[in-house]
Amino acid sequence: MSAVAFHQDYLGVEQPAIGQLIRALRQTLPLTQEKFVALLGVSFPTINRWENGHATPSLLASRQIEILLNQLAASPEATLRERSQASRGKYCFSRTLKA
Repeated sequence: MSAVAFHQDYLGVEQPAIGQLIRALRQTLPLTQEKFVALLGVSFPTINRWENGHATPSLLASRQIEILLNQLAASPEATLRERSQASRGKYCFSRTLKA
Protein backbone atom coordinates (compact mmCIF):
# COMPACT_ATOMS: atom_id res chain seq x y z
CA MET A 1 0.00 0.00 0.00
CA SER A 2 1.42 3.38 -0.90
CA ALA A 3 1.90 6.11 1.70
CA VAL A 4 -0.62 8.32 -0.08
CA ALA A 5 -3.27 5.60 -0.07
CA PHE A 6 -2.67 5.01 3.64
CA HIS A 7 -3.15 8.68 4.49
CA GLN A 8 -6.26 8.87 2.37
CA ASP A 9 -7.67 5.84 4.17
CA TYR A 10 -6.68 7.19 7.60
CA LEU A 11 -8.88 10.29 7.39
CA GLY A 12 -11.30 8.82 4.92
CA VAL A 13 -10.62 11.68 2.54
CA GLU A 14 -9.47 11.37 -1.04
CA GLN A 15 -7.13 13.78 -2.80
CA PRO A 16 -7.86 16.65 -3.66
CA ALA A 17 -10.62 16.75 -1.03
CA ILE A 18 -8.03 16.62 1.77
CA GLY A 19 -6.85 20.09 0.75
CA GLN A 20 -10.42 21.36 0.79
CA LEU A 21 -11.01 19.78 4.20
CA ILE A 22 -7.85 21.37 5.61
CA ARG A 23 -8.81 24.78 4.21
CA ALA A 24 -12.35 24.45 5.61
CA LEU A 25 -11.01 23.40 9.02
CA ARG A 26 -8.51 26.25 9.08
CA GLN A 27 -11.18 28.78 8.12
CA THR A 28 -13.65 27.39 10.66
CA LEU A 29 -11.18 27.88 13.51
CA PRO A 30 -10.53 30.78 12.04
CA LEU A 31 -6.79 30.61 11.47
CA THR A 32 -4.43 31.95 8.85
CA GLN A 33 -2.11 29.47 7.19
CA GLU A 34 0.68 30.86 9.39
CA LYS A 35 -1.25 30.17 12.60
CA PHE A 36 -2.34 26.75 11.37
CA VAL A 37 1.34 25.99 10.69
CA ALA A 38 2.15 26.75 14.33
CA LEU A 39 -0.76 24.65 15.57
CA LEU A 40 0.25 21.56 13.57
CA GLY A 41 4.01 22.07 13.77
CA VAL A 42 4.61 21.95 10.02
CA SER A 43 6.02 24.49 7.57
CA PHE A 44 4.04 27.09 5.64
CA PRO A 45 4.88 25.46 2.28
CA THR A 46 3.55 22.17 3.64
CA ILE A 47 0.13 23.64 4.52
CA ASN A 48 0.09 25.41 1.17
CA ARG A 49 0.83 22.17 -0.71
CA TRP A 50 -1.90 20.34 1.22
CA GLU A 51 -4.50 22.99 0.50
CA ASN A 52 -3.55 23.13 -3.19
CA GLY A 53 -3.70 19.34 -3.55
CA HIS A 54 0.02 18.90 -4.26
CA ALA A 55 0.76 16.85 -1.13
CA THR A 56 -1.00 14.70 1.44
CA PRO A 57 -0.55 15.09 5.22
CA SER A 58 1.69 12.64 7.03
CA LEU A 59 0.18 10.13 9.44
CA LEU A 60 1.00 12.38 12.41
CA ALA A 61 -0.49 15.46 10.73
CA SER A 62 -3.57 13.44 9.70
CA ARG A 63 -4.05 12.42 13.32
CA GLN A 64 -3.73 16.05 14.46
CA ILE A 65 -6.32 17.10 11.87
CA GLU A 66 -8.64 14.37 13.12
CA ILE A 67 -8.18 15.61 16.70
CA LEU A 68 -9.07 19.15 15.62
CA LEU A 69 -12.22 17.89 13.89
CA ASN A 70 -13.15 15.95 17.02
CA GLN A 71 -12.57 19.00 19.21
CA LEU A 72 -14.81 21.09 16.97
CA ALA A 73 -17.49 18.39 17.08
CA ALA A 74 -17.41 18.53 20.90
CA SER A 75 -17.37 22.33 21.06
CA PRO A 76 -19.94 24.03 23.27
CA GLU A 77 -20.42 26.54 20.44
CA ALA A 78 -23.18 25.30 18.12
CA THR A 79 -21.75 27.03 15.06
CA LEU A 80 -18.42 25.21 15.42
CA ARG A 81 -20.17 21.85 15.92
CA GLU A 82 -22.29 22.43 12.82
CA ARG A 83 -19.29 23.42 10.72
CA SER A 84 -17.37 20.36 11.91
CA GLN A 85 -20.26 18.07 10.97
CA ALA A 86 -20.66 19.81 7.61
CA SER A 87 -16.94 19.36 6.87
CA ARG A 88 -17.06 15.69 7.82
CA GLY A 89 -20.16 15.12 5.71
CA LYS A 90 -18.70 16.88 2.71
CA TYR A 91 -15.12 15.55 2.73
CA CYS A 92 -14.89 12.36 4.82
CA PHE A 93 -16.43 9.53 2.83
CA SER A 94 -14.80 6.24 3.65
CA ARG A 95 -14.52 6.37 7.42
CA THR A 96 -16.51 7.89 10.25
CA LEU A 97 -14.22 9.81 12.58
CA LYS A 98 -14.67 9.20 16.28
CA ALA A 99 -16.28 12.11 18.12
